[in-house]
Amino acid sequence: MNKNTGQSSVFSLFKGVPLSRILVALFLLQILLAVGLTAYLSIHNGQQAVNEVASELRHEVANRVEQNLQTYLATGRQVLGSNQNVINMGLLKIENLATWESYLIEQLKIYPDALAITASNEQEYLAVEKFNDRQSLLRKAGKSTGYDLYTYIIDSQGQRTQLPEVIKNYDARSRPDYQTAVTAKKFSFSQIFTPRTEPTLLISASLPIYNSQGELLGVNSTLTHISQIGDLLQNIKVGKSGQIFIIERSGLLVASSTSEEPFRFQNGKPIRLAASQSGNSLTQATAKYLKTKFSNFDQIQSLQQLDFSLDGKRQFLEVRPFEGEPNVNWLIIVAVPEADFLGQINRNIQTTIFLCLGALALAIILGIITARWVTVPILHFSRATKDLTDFTNSEDSVVIQGIQELEVLGGSFNEMAQNLRKTFAALISKNEDLELQIKQRTQELQQEIQERINSEQKLEKHHQVLAELTNHEAVFEGNLETAFKVIAEKAANALEVERVSVWLFNSDRTKLQCISLYERSNQRHSAGLERNLADYLIYFKALVVSRTIAVSDTRTDPRVQELWDKLLEPNNIVSLLDTSLWVGGQMVGTVLFEQVDIPRKWELSEQNFISSIAEIVALTLEGCDRKRAESALREAKEAADVANRAKSTFLGNINHDLRTPLNSILGITEALLKEQVYGPVSEEQRQSLNMLESSGKNLLELINQILDFTDTESSKIELQLAATSIQGLCDSSLSFVKHLAFQKNIRLRVEVPEELEPIQVDEPRILQVFINLLTNAIKFTKEGGEVWIEVQPSSTNEYIFFSVVDTGIGMLSDDLFKLFQPFVQVETASNPRSPGTGLGLVMVQKIVELHGGTVHAESQLGKGSRFTVKLPWKKAGEWGG
Repeated sequence: MNKNTGQSSVFSLFKGVPLSRILVALFLLQILLAVGLTAYLSIHNGQQAVNEVASELRHEVANRVEQNLQTYLATGRQVLGSNQNVINMGLLKIENLATWESYLIEQLKIYPDALAITASNEQEYLAVEKFNDRQSLLRKAGKSTGYDLYTYIIDSQGQRTQLPEVIKNYDARSRPDYQTAVTAKKFSFSQIFTPRTEPTLLISASLPIYNSQGELLGVNSTLTHISQIGDLLQNIKVGKSGQIFIIERSGLLVASSTSEEPFRFQNGKPIRLAASQSGNSLTQATAKYLKTKFSNFDQIQSLQQLDFSLDGKRQFLEVRPFEGEPNVNWLIIVAVPEADFLGQINRNIQTTIFLCLGALALAIILGIITARWVTVPILHFSRATKDLTDFTNSEDSVVIQGIQELEVLGGSFNEMAQNLRKTFAALISKNEDLELQIKQRTQELQQEIQERINSEQKLEKHHQVLAELTNHEAVFEGNLETAFKVIAEKAANALEVERVSVWLFNSDRTKLQCISLYERSNQRHSAGLERNLADYLIYFKALVVSRTIAVSDTRTDPRVQELWDKLLEPNNIVSLLDTSLWVGGQMVGTVLFEQVDIPRKWELSEQNFISSIAEIVALTLEGCDRKRAESALREAKEAADVANRAKSTFLGNINHDLRTPLNSILGITEALLKEQVYGPVSEEQRQSLNMLESSGKNLLELINQILDFTDTESSKIELQLAATSIQGLCDSSLSFVKHLAFQKNIRLRVEVPEELEPIQVDEPRILQVFINLLTNAIKFTKEGGEVWIEVQPSSTNEYIFFSVVDTGIGMLSDDLFKLFQPFVQVETASNPRSPGTGLGLVMVQKIVELHGGTVHAESQLGKGSRFTVKLPWKKAGEWGG
């Protein structure tokens, strides 16, 4: 379906009609419609025009006022923001106001809208204020002035030219600008206030200055006259008799476009003026109307366009809240009388009607002339464009004369044709350039590919070298001399550097000693160089901090300047790569790569390679240390085995030599005491024989304990494990020491949970453990005390705990570590020395450890002790399995 059917039917009406007539007819039709519509709208929409013009005027004026206020108030933010930047850069400090004086004078010149700029801290106050075009006022107060306010007059050069005016007992912290900044804790404007120094109204912008800990250091402020806002309003024209004024939410007047001041004097002091008390009738009536309509100025939260009558005349209002800055909450009010618009609009309507009629007549005449004037050149242009078929033919051009626009169109057409020819030629040239660029880019890509291949080959070579070094026999066995030579040579060849060396600290860590140096040009190994740590502090510090130092040019790098004169320049070393060696968390030396003649920029892969070399050197050092430790351990083990064999031989011999005469002594003593084979013995003889028998038994017990201790030390004891009743173990242990407890009236008891599974232990040995612990507990418990055994399995039943507890004399916690040392007894004030060998607890610990357990002791002096034996606890079925 043809979408242009409607248009074709319309244009078919004009088919065959000359263009000149069509233009004249259409031109006249448009003029008639325009004139009629204009007259109709002028007559019927006059009043609507008044409203719209008034609305637009109010809105535009309010916008200008708001923009001017924002610009005016932004001065304070700009001043304080620049000062904050200066403080942040460290050029000024709020703690030292002495350096601010000249700076504030210059700031006042830069920002002419500012009346004064102040800076204050807890101790001092400084302000610079405009006095006239050539002079300023300098105000100072604080500790340096005895907390009085001194006012100086200073000239344009910043020199004080007059003795100060003094205000006593001046506390700058009570100023509204200071209080506002402290309260808001950020940039803010103060309320309008009256200064002590002059009868006027001011407003300040303040910024608190804090340190990095958030503590208040001081306040920076800028002050301006409220009268300047009134000057701004007076420069804005509102119709013939319209007015602008600004009020606070409290109703107090801030500024007005009239000459009225926003304050009045009372007893010589300026008092703020409420808008409803203004001397200007329009200002006063507007404020009262708004107060009546909204009851409270705080209720006005958005733009309001209103109207009211004053003396029978309509007044247009626009009320706009202004909250452009912190703590600034004002209302902008624009009032325009309707009379300013009606007279001019009525005159304009009449004038418009007469002009429309005249324009209609003139348009008819001009339309006929214009139609002919336009159509002739168009026809000529149409014929000329038909002849333009080849844009490459530079001789073809279109010439149009007559109407300027058509002449311009013809010239543009010719220029377009010429541009097309140029574009075609440029495309050919561009294609040639693109081909050249593609060729160049192809070469660059080939070069990049080749560089990447070279890098991969280097990495493969590095990996191969690292693998060879890691598997080298000398590195594995810790053969330092051979390993370091192999490492230095292979690393130098891999990186293609002239010198590679390994350095280690001496014993007191005051020097670095060269263990191996390989020079690639002459394939020579050497050693013996030294570097004193004290001579190269910067170099060593950088090495410790960075671990790896990559220096492309040793002549300019500050980290190696200490080495230049004596070490680098004589050997023509222009680049170096140095990494530290770390073993056991401590730096033990370095691996140094040195390039001569031509400076070299070290790649990341090369830095990673040298780090790997350093790790291999560290592994070699650790292997050497491990080899030495293993050798020392073998020698110590061999010496211990020899000593144990000698001790066993000695104790075996002395056992027979001591037991035979000792048994004879004990037998004769018993015969004399009990059988009296040589007749009756006296009481004194009996006491001597009893002492002899007791000493002999103690000596025999000592020999037995020493032999048992020797057996445990030499691991000769073989445990005979069997399932043993836990309750039976505890009962048997207590039965062995009952007579000892009975002698001291000590109560014995046992606490064993019911139905515990048997434990796999060597019963005689474990009995010996419990008997030793119970004997010690009874020995060190006073008469009437208590000794008991507690048994408690672990939560997982993997272990079981046997605790022997007493209420004895106890001991200090500092003495507990001595308990399990051979032949050592703990002495206390209440027990200076007790009979015994000092091997009982040692034997306890050895037997428990043979069972895979541990012994733990707790004690408190005067309250008793607790010895806990922890043994593996496995059920009988598990042991058998």
